[in-house]
Amino acid sequence: MDYLPLFHKLQGGRVLVVGGGEIALRKARLLADAGSELRVVAPDVDGQLAALAREGGGEVLVRGYQAADLVGCRLVIAATDDPGLNAQVSADAQALSLPVNVVDAPALCTVIFPAIVDRSPLVIAVSSGGDAPVLARLIRAKLEAWIPSAYGELAGLAARFRHKVKSLYPDVNQRRGFWETVFQGPIAERQLAGQGAEAERLLQAMVEGAPVQQGGGVPGRCWPRRSGLAHLPRLAPDAAGRCGAVRPPGGARHHRDVSA
Repeated sequence: MDYLPLFHKLQGGRVLVVGGGEIALRKARLLADAGSELRVVAPDVDGQLAALAREGGGEVLVRGYQAADLVGCRLVIAATDDPGLNAQVSADAQALSLPVNVVDAPALCTVIFPAIVDRSPLVIAVSSGGDAPVLARLIRAKLEAWIPSAYGELAGLAARFRHKVKSLYPDVNQRRGFWETVFQGPIAERQLAGQGAEAERLLQAMVEGAPVQQGGGVPGRCWPRRSGLAHLPRLAPDAAGRCGAVRPPGGARHHRDVSA
């Protein structure tokens, strides 16, 4: 494994984007979605990019890059059409131990962007390590079709009960068993069928009927495993036809390709 997959919390963090064109804009949109504050530096900055940076509380510096631009940043993106400048930005960032991504230059990167399936709070990242970004995009397209937005809603439902369940079941194995029951039974069925209120009612009833125990399996009223996540389609070539023909389902968030 050439890269360790990690999810980086950027909410409120400053990110330097060196470059002012379309490629920089694509990266910046994803960074803005993650709640980062953008510092955009370029002699000529696309209007949409400038607006995006300012709307998120960032800044736009219409001039050439300077090493001092790195100060206070948590992540660095080099997205210019000047290989020499991109290499300099990478070297400067690495000298300060800052994670850096250089578009279309994996050798200059310490971090890379995967292809993303966003079913927030459920997020799936697919990466080829920069070796085959088109393949990563095609796999992402299949996942987009196979995993509807309701899975994000199911994860959100679980999040609302997470602390309560943790207090009921201090033992990690108990909690795991509890959530496996939730995700493979009627609660998941209801949520995935668009019956969110009923799913929440069932989960509330399950929580209220679960006695506190310090060991063993999951006590209380637990439905048998029978469906839910078990019905996630198998990853088979014929599941959704040709990769290029796959389209994300309605209502699903779909990120532009930002791999490599």
